[in-house]
Formats: sequence, structure tokens, C-alpha cells
Amino acid sequence: MKELKEIRISEAHLHLKDNLVRSSILPEKSSELGRNISILGDTVIEGATYAYKLEIEQGDVSFRGAVFTQLELFINTSAKGNIEFLKSVGSANNVVSRALECNLSFYSDINAKKVTLTNAFVAGSIYADEISIQNCVVIGGLFATQSLEIINSIAGTFNSPSVKAEDKVFLLLPSAFSIEKVMFAPGTKFINLSLADLGSLFKGAPQAEGSGMIEMDIENDEAKTTLSSGDSNRTIRSYTIVGKVLAADLIDTEKFNNHFLLSAAGLSSQLLKVYDLGVDASGNRVELTPKNIKAFFFEILTGKREICTIDGKFNLSEVVSKLSNT
Repeated sequence: MKELKEIRISEAHLHLKDNLVRSSILPEKSSELGRNISILGDTVIEGATYAYKLEIEQGDVSFRGAVFTQLELFINTSAKGNIEFLKSVGSANNVVSRALECNLSFYSDINAKKVTLTNAFVAGSIYADEISIQNCVVIGGLFATQSLEIINSIAGTFNSPSVKAEDKVFLLLPSAFSIEKVMFAPGTKFINLSLADLGSLFKGAPQAEGSGMIEMDIENDEAKTTLSSGDSNRTIRSYTIVGKVLAADLIDTEKFNNHFLLSAAGLSSQLLKVYDLGVDASGNRVELTPKNIKAFFFEILTGKREICTIDGKFNLSEVVSKLSNT
């Protein structure tokens, strides 16, 4: 990034380009509650940011404090370069990015009324009334109070009354939930990675025997649970491979390092040091940096990292034998 000019905040309408803002951008009087911020590129804001509307036209941009908008956080569709949010992002209304050529990263949670993202990495979770993601990686969960649309993306889990899915949906945790039956386009695949040896994949080492991804039968493998409170009942549908995970006690899943990898991804910029998973075949440290973790999961999403497949079937007698010997 080029040398940036330090700026002091006072204007009612801000246009930032080639600027370094060492303070927060917060309203100091009522007239500044309606302040719009437009970022034209090459800007770093070290403190918290508040805007009525925040528009990012071009990168590189780094928000190192929390961000909140009253109306909208909008990233221009033609935006390029790196755009990163190191802490939580919130909006009373919308968070929107359909940019195809920028490198967009959120290293904490997103909380808004409506979230629409394309080609984005989210280290935390997304909380909103309506969520729509396409070609995204969300290490945490997708928690929508009204509707969720997920297209060719990776997520930890999801919970929404209404869910639409298309292409491939990868889940990092054993279970996901909805109220209505999931609607999906023909050819849609749900793939669970909770038994995949992500640690070895990250290091480029051979995957553990018995590990792999499991293709879920989202249409038939659902469990209905009815919750009762007084006179009201509510049915929740669970899509899970938890039975297969329990049976996988036959496998030493601790050596997969999945939990360590996902924890490092979720904490990302909050960690005070860089951890690693040991060394690769060349003897180099495999560091769990946010950049490396993001690249790894997008390689899974695009098929550049091949994960072996297990069918998820198990022999009950083997489980009983295993338990009787413990």
C-alpha cells in the first residue's frame, strides 16, 4: 500500500482516498448522525467507524475497529483490491457486496437486518433476518430469523426457518437446522466435512485412514423435533450426521486437528501470536494465519484441494466391540 496521508475527522460528508485515520470516526453531535462515508481506495481506519451509509468504491481498505452503519454498508460491484474488517460489523439495515474481483474478508461476526455477500470470507458468524451468500466461506454459522439462501459455499452450520440451496453446500459441523423443509435446485449437494482430516489437508500430508467427507441426503436424512411451550408447539428439522460422528469413535479424530484449525480461523485477528500445525513435507512451518486459512478453505470450495470420501456407513457390532473394550 502506498504512503497514506493522515486526516482529522470533522466534515459532515467524508470522501477518503490515500488516507490514514488514526482515530475513530464517530458522531460528536446530532448533525453527524447522518454522515455518509465514501472510500475511494487505499485507506486505513484504525478506530471504530460509524456512518449513516458507508460505501466502498475501491480497495485497498482496512477497518481495524468495529464498524456500524444505520442504513447500509455497500461495496461497489466493480471494487478491486483487498477489503478487510478486523472486528465486528453491524448495520441496522443492510450489508451488501456483490463484488467479484475484490478480496473481501470479515474477521469477526456480521450482524444486520439483511446480509448479501459474494466471494467473501467470514471468520465469525452471520446474524440477520435475511441472509444470502454465494461462493463464500463462513467459518461460524448462518443464523437467519426469516430466510437463508446459500449457493456454492462453505459454512460451519445454519439455522433458519426457510432455506434455499444451490450447487454445493459444505458444512463444517455435524448438524444444521431449519423449520420448513429445505428447498434446493436439482443437482445440489450437501457435503459434511466434520470427519474430514482438515489438518493433514492443510499441511499437504496424506489424509488419515477412515477420514473423509460425507455426502448428506438432505431430503431424506432429516430428523423432526417438536418443541412445546405452554399451548404452542414448534417443529424443527435437523439435518445431521451425528450418528456417524458418534460411530467414528472408532477413529482417533483428535489427530485431525480440525477443532484447532477452526478455532484459529474463528479467532483469527484476535490471536496474540501465530500458531502452526507443525511442518510440511519440506520442513517448513505450516502457520495458521488468516490469509493461509482463507486460501485453504477457498481451495476446498473450488475443488483445488481434493478430500477423500467416506460413505458414512458403519457396523454396529464394531461399535459395541469398541465400547466393550474401553
